[in-house]
Amino acid sequence: MLKIQEIREIIKLIDQSSIEKFTFESEGTKIKLEKADSKAAVVETAKQAAAPIQEQVQAPVAETPKQEAPTPAQAPAKAEEAAPVQDSAPAQEDASLHKITSPMVGTFYKASSPDVPPYVQKGDTVKPDSVVCIVEAMKLFNEIEAEVSGEIVEVLVEDGQLVEYGQPLFLVKQN
Repeated sequence: MLKIQEIREIIKLIDQSSIEKFTFESEGTKIKLEKADSKAAVVETAKQAAAPIQEQVQAPVAETPKQEAPTPAQAPAKAEEAAPVQDSAPAQEDASLHKITSPMVGTFYKASSPDVPPYVQKGDTVKPDSVVCIVEAMKLFNEIEAEVSGEIVEVLVEDGQLVEYGQPLFLVKQN
């Protein structure tokens, strides 16, 4: 199974090339990419061993898609009573800060379920393989890794917030 970082790299390569459509199949996993408005978009991923699951990631749309609440056993629920994650004064962006971005359109969750603490908070230290959050798209819960070593200096989105492809989620001061 491909890691999310490998899928990101494929998307970047397709986006920078003149290729309009791309299909990749490995170990029962199939990924189809198509360019739409000169942006690469994941059209579907399906694991052949299980029932087919479709995941569509497209350019931002004017209307908000209908959100179905995930079951508590499967996924995190929105913590509506949670305090805002962002500080009133966001961290100044400078070249030394790495942005952890969303690899897809979906819903951002800071923890695997409402009963557990967040994966990371401001001030936490992360390693490249540290899971920092989950982005849920079409009932698929994708763990997002830090990709770098360092300290989380800013959480840029709220729990349960809809995020776009390429949207910054965290700022990390690299070690």
